[in-house]
Amino acid sequence: MQQILIHTEYITLGQLLKKLNLLDTGGQAKIYLAENQVRVNGELETRRGRKVYPQDSIEIEGFDTVRLVRS
Repeated sequence: MQQILIHTEYITLGQLLKKLNLLDTGGQAKIYLAENQVRVNGELETRRGRKVYPQDSIEIEGFDTVRLVRS
């Protein structure tokens, strides 16, 4: 499991994918989510604007499971 440090209360799923260097731009998130399974707390998620919080577990197909940590 990979931990990602954030400085805000939450970030969007699109921002997280960009922070993980899976995307070059936030606009690519919609396509990425259509082609890859991403689960937030075990539920399939297709919305790039989904807010993810430090207590959430994000499973990204072909990548890793990520947990946010707030500084």
